[in-house]
Amino acid sequence: MRRGPRDTAESARKISRRALVLGGAQTVLMGTLLWRMQSIQVDQGAEYRFLAEENRVKIRLIPPARGLIFDRAGRVLAENEQNYRIVMVREDAGDIGAVLQELTRLVALAPEDISRAIQEMETRRADTAVTIADRLTWDDIARVAANAPALPGVTAEVGLSRRYPMGADMAHIVGYVGPVSSYDLEQLENPDPLLRIPRFQLGKTGVESKMESQLRGAAGIKRIEINAAGRVMRELGREEGRSGADMQLTVDTKLQNYVQQRLGNDSASAVVIDVETGDVRAIASAPAFDPNMFVRGISVANWDALNERDTPRNQQKRPLAAKAVQGLYPPGSTFKMVTALAALEAGVVDPEETVRCPGHLEVADVKFHCWKRSGHGNINLHESLKQSCDVYYYDIAQRVGIDKISEMAKRLGLGVRHDLPLSAVGRGVAPDKAWKREVRDADWRIGDTVNASIGQGYVLSSPMQLAVMTARLATGRSVEPRLVQSIDGIEQPTGEGEPLGINDNLLRRVRSAMYDVSNHRRGTAFRSRIIADAFRMAGKTGTSQVRRITAEERARGVTRNEDLPWERRDHALFVSFAPYDNPKYAVAVVVEHGGGGSTAAAPIGRDVLLHALYDGLPPLEAYPSSERARVREQRRRMELRDFDAATESDRA
Repeated sequence: MRRGPRDTAESARKISRRALVLGGAQTVLMGTLLWRMQSIQVDQGAEYRFLAEENRVKIRLIPPARGLIFDRAGRVLAENEQNYRIVMVREDAGDIGAVLQELTRLVALAPEDISRAIQEMETRRADTAVTIADRLTWDDIARVAANAPALPGVTAEVGLSRRYPMGADMAHIVGYVGPVSSYDLEQLENPDPLLRIPRFQLGKTGVESKMESQLRGAAGIKRIEINAAGRVMRELGREEGRSGADMQLTVDTKLQNYVQQRLGNDSASAVVIDVETGDVRAIASAPAFDPNMFVRGISVANWDALNERDTPRNQQKRPLAAKAVQGLYPPGSTFKMVTALAALEAGVVDPEETVRCPGHLEVADVKFHCWKRSGHGNINLHESLKQSCDVYYYDIAQRVGIDKISEMAKRLGLGVRHDLPLSAVGRGVAPDKAWKREVRDADWRIGDTVNASIGQGYVLSSPMQLAVMTARLATGRSVEPRLVQSIDGIEQPTGEGEPLGINDNLLRRVRSAMYDVSNHRRGTAFRSRIIADAFRMAGKTGTSQVRRITAEERARGVTRNEDLPWERRDHALFVSFAPYDNPKYAVAVVVEHGGGGSTAAAPIGRDVLLHALYDGLPPLEAYPSSERARVREQRRRMELRDFDAATESDRA
């Protein structure tokens, strides 16, 4: 059907209108695009160029220098050493496998280091710098720097790593640092961003752990420019952080070294306290270990060796345990001063009153034996301490009761957790009736009191607590142990303490008996006496059972310690202070499964006290003549450091 002229004209008009509308729309769109392009390129060009630059700027944390730790004389116990290392950022590296392969051509990398680095990069954020290798030589670092264009995302750095120059001597005091683990991060509610830096070193034990917040310091920040290949082009700026606080401890490195050597291969511990200030001069636990093994992460072989995996469990000496503060032992006869003072203060016994000791005491149809099978006969307070009669304390403990004994123990520092920056400081147990109901869900029995009177049963104390007890007996003050002397040069409060409120006459009687323990022929520590008049010692021996002696064994004769397996032998203990007339130091020694306190622990305590009093090896004339040959031979075998020579060498 042919269209008429009228229809054709109408169609042309419609097409013209549509073309006009479409053309107008296109013109508006093009105009808008041109205007926007001009705005972006001309008006806002500078801003977008700045943003583009910012896309190439990375923020990196600068780890602070960890605070140093010194002994009381300024000798370094924990220091920082330069550590050349290589780090890689995954998002800048691209193909990390190819980069690591190129890196191995330049630096010898162990397969386990490569595997660890890859695992860390896969689990960490892509912009986190992961340490590939550390403790490298300068030549290694120079080769990496020279080949930087072929190593995108790789940077050579100079960092700091911890070092412990005194090695095992200070391991249980200073502790050690190690790489931050996932477990460490889980323990913190809002962890410091520093801790997320792979292989950042965190305090794990000892002072390093307990004073972590002060020693760590605060991070700095640096802004670096990265090119498209992931190579660091330049540093744009930095804000320095704050170094950790330096700490000075109260310990004497020379004395600590001597005590550690004197304990030898025994599973033992010893504490030395300055009774005037509470300053802890030595805290030794044996055997010890080298804390430097932990700084980079300890190997499986070394870890197994320290945990004595190849040793029968009943003979493990636990080198990782800080026995001086963590170890809790029945204090044995070293507890008798507590029972004596409780009874004297309560007025239930007169110092001159005698108790008959036939070798045992029957209480509630149970025989409680004295260490001396034939007994001590009629014996008073002074003689009971000097000869360590058990029956005397069985008797007076029933009169005074456990609650007063427990109260006196706590006044003297037992059953109390002392505030020291050390790992797992033990509280011990000074039991009373309420304690047994709460902990054991049982009523207190009279037999419990009899056992507690001589430091057995539920009573538990650490060597640190026994040293504190001895310091308080020597001074009549509530001496508190102090380990940190100053922080960044600011002196910390001393532990001098206030008066205990115990009658001085009662304390003098107890001290007098302790003097005869060491200086009277019938005293249990007479063979370990000090004969230098200016340094006469007062002390108390202790032997605590770790096994039950049956009636059958008593009937045939109690087996000697040396005839028993090591783990069934008694613990040996000794506490002492000197000089008697003007006390300066208190010492506590525990030898695990050492046998008798008079034979195993007392000689160590005497030797340690003499070394502290003379500030070095004492003259042989300070020892009984019968002991001098043994002491001379013992010194010949000991590996004592020459700290004065070492100091001069360091200065040179």
